[in-house]
Amino acid sequence: MPARLTPHDLVYAMTSVGDPQISPDGGTVAYVQSKPSPERARPQSQLWLLNRSSGERSNVSGSGANHTGPRWSPDGVGLACVRAGDDESGVAIRSGDSWVFHRTAAKPGELAWNAAGTQIAFVSTFDPANPDGGARAGNGTPPVRVVRRIDYKQENRGFLNDVRNAIFILDVAGGSIRRLTDDRIDHLAPQWSPDGRTLATKITTTNGMTSQLCLTTVADGSQKRIGPESGFISTWAFTPDGQAILYSGDTAQTWQADWFLHDLGSDETRRLTEDHPIAIDGGFPTVSLPAQPFWLDASHVLYHGFGRGQSGLYALDITTGDQREVATWAAVNSGFGVAGDGKTVAQVQAAPDHAGALIATNVSTGQSQVLFDPNEGTALAGPTTSWERITINRNGFDLDAWLLLPNGYDSNKTYPLVLNIHGGPNGHHGPSFDAVQQAMVGAGFAVLATNPRGSSSYGRAFTMAVLGDWAGEDYLDQEALLDEVCKRSYIDAGRLGVYGYSYGGFMTSWIIGHSTRFKAAVIGAPVVDHVSFYGTADFGHNFAPMQIGGTPWENPDEYRKRSPLTNLHTATTPSLILHGEADDRVPVSQGEQAFMTLHEAGCEVEFVRYPEEAHAMLRTGYPAHREDFMTRINDWFGRYLRD
Repeated sequence: MPARLTPHDLVYAMTSVGDPQISPDGGTVAYVQSKPSPERARPQSQLWLLNRSSGERSNVSGSGANHTGPRWSPDGVGLACVRAGDDESGVAIRSGDSWVFHRTAAKPGELAWNAAGTQIAFVSTFDPANPDGGARAGNGTPPVRVVRRIDYKQENRGFLNDVRNAIFILDVAGGSIRRLTDDRIDHLAPQWSPDGRTLATKITTTNGMTSQLCLTTVADGSQKRIGPESGFISTWAFTPDGQAILYSGDTAQTWQADWFLHDLGSDETRRLTEDHPIAIDGGFPTVSLPAQPFWLDASHVLYHGFGRGQSGLYALDITTGDQREVATWAAVNSGFGVAGDGKTVAQVQAAPDHAGALIATNVSTGQSQVLFDPNEGTALAGPTTSWERITINRNGFDLDAWLLLPNGYDSNKTYPLVLNIHGGPNGHHGPSFDAVQQAMVGAGFAVLATNPRGSSSYGRAFTMAVLGDWAGEDYLDQEALLDEVCKRSYIDAGRLGVYGYSYGGFMTSWIIGHSTRFKAAVIGAPVVDHVSFYGTADFGHNFAPMQIGGTPWENPDEYRKRSPLTNLHTATTPSLILHGEADDRVPVSQGEQAFMTLHEAGCEVEFVRYPEEAHAMLRTGYPAHREDFMTRINDWFGRYLRD
């Protein structure tokens, strides 16, 4: 029988690869490989090279420090990466078989070579109150924190105050490092102009809810901003002649990016697309970088994006705004490394029945080949589940869902099902390898992962339809998709569970306060009270007015109406609450309110708190905590959904 994965398999047996970067000549792929160990609190990341001709792979970083973020020099001779150990961090550059290490005061990241290969720009935190990064003087008493700015903390980074990501420039030959910016604003993912005189970065405000492009002159640090303060930026790249800069984003936070071209001479911006149907891969804040567009010629760029939840490569014509599909997959890709001639793209590809492999795609033909499967010969090699995509139409919207079934399932038997609701609400599910879903399937549950209105990758009207209507039509979309799947003879409609994280936790909390359909619920990092969320979440002051409408004092009735806490005292569904204690995106106080309400109402409830874990714990958390998270979900649903 095909393997069924356990939480332990999904954490400690799985080898992960990421951030593939193909050399300019297309012959070698550099990538990061990691595998957690029960003996280590954190996994170690190592830098590997794969020769495309021979298939030979080699670990060029050795053991000890973590190596991440590989970037090739323009001539392909040098390979820079971030090296971070227990005692020091910096930029390491490999040439031939030798390494040169340049120590930095704080951990660097987001490396970018200039076209001449003489300088590397990177970002690193800078504290104006401690510019040298040294140990503070004193008797060990923690310093008093005085806050004057509203973005004083951030998800996955904690308390910041004036500490922000600045741009630094490393002189490759001499080894000197200078800080270019000191504006106490986060600068992200520097991109050099072709002439090396300017760096383009995204600068974020309201904790990433809004952003602009910032052009910084390398010689003197002078700056120019592109785009309105109320807009957002997703990806960007200078044109090959350096006369303009292409970027994706919008003039307001619409959660759906379009393409724009800004002429640097006239200082005018031209909108290239309207309601672009593809969700452009802008990365994930504090976790992954934007997949920056690659110029195929003077008028066409190649980019990675998501259409209806699944990955694709697309070529955009900047003269007309038209695009052509290069390749699409019933899978989800990550990373975006392009060879110098634009003919080959290296990515990591995963699907619901496969944990992920390093692939190379031919841009001319759209055909892909697997370069390396890090889990070949293991239980994760696949297939790990049976799955299918389901689409229904409701009120004019096509709604997608992915149904995952246990390996070796028998259609003559019936299976309990867990409804899995994604976060956001402007995120999306897709044909990906999701560890929590895999753990539930491995335990014998069917899983239905839904994309109701509000999900991204379906166009602007679809993703904006949830604004001002949390737990309205989006809730009914969930129910309609579930009704459709429950028509199947092998799904036991009397044994249903519901699980969601973040916005999914909100929706799960809402459901159990308004329905007795589900026999058990798992509530991950939920928003249950929009008023307290407004005042305690790192971006609540901006996000809540956008999503709910106005401030709590301007629209108190709507805040109460859309808060699960209003009806949570009526819930009778046995509920497990899981929350990271260092969560600044959805503070643990939200989980506390849910627990207190359910407990005092007499509902069976458990509250599990994960120390030092942020909202992104399922991506970046301690391996032992992630295993515990999945194990508790399976145990909880096993208690109430087993026949």
